[in-house]
Amino acid sequence: MNDITPVRLIVGLGNPGNEYSQTRHNAGFWLVDEVLRRFSAGATLTEETKFHGHTGQILIGSQMCRLLLPNTFMNRSGLSVASLANFYKIEPEAILVAHDELDIAPGTVRLKVGGGHGGHNGLRDIISSLGNQKQFGRLRIGIGHPGNAKQVSNFVLKKAPATEHQWIEDSVREAASNMEAIVKGDWQKVMNQMHSFNAADQT
Repeated sequence: MNDITPVRLIVGLGNPGNEYSQTRHNAGFWLVDEVLRRFSAGATLTEETKFHGHTGQILIGSQMCRLLLPNTFMNRSGLSVASLANFYKIEPEAILVAHDELDIAPGTVRLKVGGGHGGHNGLRDIISSLGNQKQFGRLRIGIGHPGNAKQVSNFVLKKAPATEHQWIEDSVREAASNMEAIVKGDWQKVMNQMHSFNAADQT
């Protein structure tokens, strides 16, 4: 875990359009927005049609890193990620994908490398588009689970109640505050700190 490849690309997953901007499924977008605000105040991402998304490059600590918000809907996220990664020759191990996570409580966030898609359509499409390469980093932003698999689609496409929404936003800020160490590849240090964070305990 101490030998994580430095991150060259941070991808936030979500759906485009104002009607989705505050929904649980867009937590990955929030993370990229917060990283941009924190490390490059006033900067904006530029729409690049060849990458099917909004993108830009910023300095995080000593590491130059590209940011990407796909303009595709969630289940076609891989089209955007693979287009940019292939163009800039960014290997999967140097990609960090920020996404909402049903299996983690709101207010918490976790890091991991590799693994399956866990039913997440954005991850599913990225894995497929990268040629079944799974060894990219995941920043998993907890949104909780509705308790019934049949309710998941409706659940993720709605805004969380005010308190839970605040917890998710707080966990996004916690993750962004650790981003300098994350992109350097110092994940063990970050995991020791961030995995003990729970926004629900702060209220």
